[in-house]
Amino acid sequence: MDNPNAITTSPSGSTPAEAKAFLDAHPDIEAFDIVLTDANGIGRGKIVRRHELMSIFEGGRHMPISILGLDITGEDVHETGLIWDSGDGDLRAWPIPDTLVPLYGTQPPRGQVLMAMYHLDGQPMSSDPRLALARQVELLAARGLHPAGAFELEFFLLANERDADGKVQAARAVLDGRRSAKTEVYSVDHLHGMEPLFSDIYAAAKAQGIPAETVISEYAPGQYELTLNYRKEVMRAADDLVMLKRLVRAQARRHGVTACFMAKPIETYAGSGMHFHVSLQDDAGRNVFTETAGEKWSPSLLNALGGLIGTMAESMLVFAPHANSWRRFVAQSYAPVAPTWGATTGRWRCAFRRAMPGTAASSTGRPASTPIPIWWRRRCWPASSKVSTRAWTPARRPPATDTSRQRKHRPCRWTGARHRGGQALRFLKSALGPDLHRTFVAIKQAEYLRVARTVSELDYHLYLHEV
Repeated sequence: MDNPNAITTSPSGSTPAEAKAFLDAHPDIEAFDIVLTDANGIGRGKIVRRHELMSIFEGGRHMPISILGLDITGEDVHETGLIWDSGDGDLRAWPIPDTLVPLYGTQPPRGQVLMAMYHLDGQPMSSDPRLALARQVELLAARGLHPAGAFELEFFLLANERDADGKVQAARAVLDGRRSAKTEVYSVDHLHGMEPLFSDIYAAAKAQGIPAETVISEYAPGQYELTLNYRKEVMRAADDLVMLKRLVRAQARRHGVTACFMAKPIETYAGSGMHFHVSLQDDAGRNVFTETAGEKWSPSLLNALGGLIGTMAESMLVFAPHANSWRRFVAQSYAPVAPTWGATTGRWRCAFRRAMPGTAASSTGRPASTPIPIWWRRRCWPASSKVSTRAWTPARRPPATDTSRQRKHRPCRWTGARHRGGQALRFLKSALGPDLHRTFVAIKQAEYLRVARTVSELDYHLYLHEV
């Protein structure tokens, strides 16, 4: 039975008028994916019929609280406190404004809307990653600061079948079936082989209002990077990324290949990360990271860099959330292994880089008047973009002064990052909030135990006949 104090006005800001206008504009759409993104970046929810959409915008949709306490396999993690402790009761998910979109290429036509979880009285459910980020955006706004940003998404396109050794392999070109095992970095001709797929990705992005821009062939067979244009609202930038990942995976599947967002799917080649270009604007719209007359580095920029460096070690559980993420941090892998920062030179040695307007790191279509000076390269894919973005904003620390050789201890393995997260260190707990911190750390602990007890093919190779 519903709580008598339950509300009927959307706490997310969505309105029935948005749903009505969408239905009027898209009379052919028969069903909708309603998607709640968990702490691992996995979209969980339901497919509802057309006639159900208005009621969701008018009164929300009940969903079990445990949906935010699942591990990477979809199993309950009881230590999150969202299962037995709460009785796995239903809360209410509400649509996120401006995320009601058509899904390109679906037959029969379907749409999609992102959701956020709230208590029945309309209070935010603080284990929802999106609402944890929203809380921090509000705290920044109270200080007269507004984060803006853009993401670059790296991923692999893999064949559905394994090679003779049981390993994953780069997909054949969807245009003509040609296979390449080369590192086709920046090869435009190589991109042509995937042109039908990328054309559909761009069409799907356009249908959803996602500002997808440059695509390149990256530094491994089958690896690509797709950039997103700058957004003045960092929450919208994170929503763009969630939606882009879903549509890339869907369109790849339609073309008979697999879009893979693992950090390190192929052991002998470079892994995938996610770059985050970020700035802060004040109430007047001025970028507080840009230098003033006679200054090379603004105090605000130096303080932000100092905060990032000072909190990196205890944030690694968020930045590299899976056992596979840590396979990327090896020598000569173009993944910085220390909290270093610098300017546009020495770019691959730095976890954070000041990207000047007009450089490759700031060329994703943003106006020259709103440069994105910090290029954040630390993050490993995948996890919720809301969780990882939240671990950035903001930290006030003494200014960093060395532009090349900053060093801080960081965990050297996933077990170390998990241990640090479990200690509930001050920054990570305050960054995520106590509820999301508890949920996220418990989920990572469950994932670690699953990995630790698994007997791998490598175990058999090394030990089966030898010990």
